[in-house]
Amino acid sequence: MPYRSRSGLPDSVKHVLPAHAQDIYQEAFNSAWSQYKDEEDRRGDDSREEVAHKVAWSAVKKEYEKGEDNKWHPKH
Repeated sequence: MPYRSRSGLPDSVKHVLPAHAQDIYQEAFNSAWSQYKDEEDRRGDDSREEVAHKVAWSAVKKEYEKGEDNKWHPKH
């Protein structure tokens, strides 16, 4: 279930991440959704969706970090 737009992202993403981070999340999720469609390409027992969400969060965390204010900010 790739995301066609930011508005389709889960609330846990839409309500916490800045717009650019949401774009990163969406792009990474959609890419992982395609890449890990075959079960043998995934590690462990994670579903295709679980793997795609993990990949997406990992991509966001490469460029953003949670600040002391509990909000996500670009890394410097």
